[in-house]
Amino acid sequence: MSKPGGYLRLMRPVNCLMMGIAVIVGAALANQGFADVPFSSLVYGFITGFVLTAASMTINDYYDREIDAINEPSRPIPSGLIKPEEALVFASVLTAIGFIVAFLTNFPNAVCFVTAVLSWMVSVTYVTAGKRTGLLGNFLVSICVAIPFIYGSLAVNAINSNVLIFASIAFLSNTGREVTKGIVDVQGDRMKNVKTLAVRYGEKTAAIAATIFFLLAVMLSPLPWLLNLVSIWFVPLVAITDIGLIASSTTLLKDYSRENARRVKKQVLPCFLIGLIAFAVGSLG
Repeated sequence: MSKPGGYLRLMRPVNCLMMGIAVIVGAALANQGFADVPFSSLVYGFITGFVLTAASMTINDYYDREIDAINEPSRPIPSGLIKPEEALVFASVLTAIGFIVAFLTNFPNAVCFVTAVLSWMVSVTYVTAGKRTGLLGNFLVSICVAIPFIYGSLAVNAINSNVLIFASIAFLSNTGREVTKGIVDVQGDRMKNVKTLAVRYGEKTAAIAATIFFLLAVMLSPLPWLLNLVSIWFVPLVAITDIGLIASSTTLLKDYSRENARRVKKQVLPCFLIGLIAFAVGSLG
């Protein structure tokens, strides 16, 4: 892999894209049809979500380089493709770009800039200290995943119950994925005293906990339609997401091995993306 490819892998572009889309979805949920919303606010909002996610992913890999040397030795830093100091410089540049764009999102109103800074602080807190706390660390990550929806609504100067419901669904479903990741990383986490649920209570308990979070998210998903907050087009798409999460949960409960947990961790990402699309289509339809 080339050095530019290494930087791209540090960013985790799929995660970045999802967070950028989450900002747009948050805006759509808060302001159907984007009435009187400057197009620049949407563009800046997307870029902020994308770039700050890339920065947090890079910082995460910098602090995880010793654990990744055990769990994921092919990652750019432990493999030697990207030097640790190069990763820090890259993260700093991405952070600066994110803050500048956040400041421009709804200038002169600074609410988006403040929200972006707070989100970044939560992310860095997780990476530097919260990760070793296990479930609390999982919650910190999920807060960062839920905030883009709030950020998107703030970018269009509106917020409603639809945004809050989806932010809650994002929080719960991502917590399920984070707990699942703990099963994947249990060997390295145990050596580094990272107290995930899998390390503290075993892989089976972690699988049960992950399933509970996934199913809680599924249980919340009908609310927007039942409350008449979205159109009928929301229903078939969110049903696909729900079926995917239920199927993944069932698979994880039957087989909570590291290999299967890795598969489930990857499988739920497309479900999350379809869920994003469901809310976007339901809000605009």
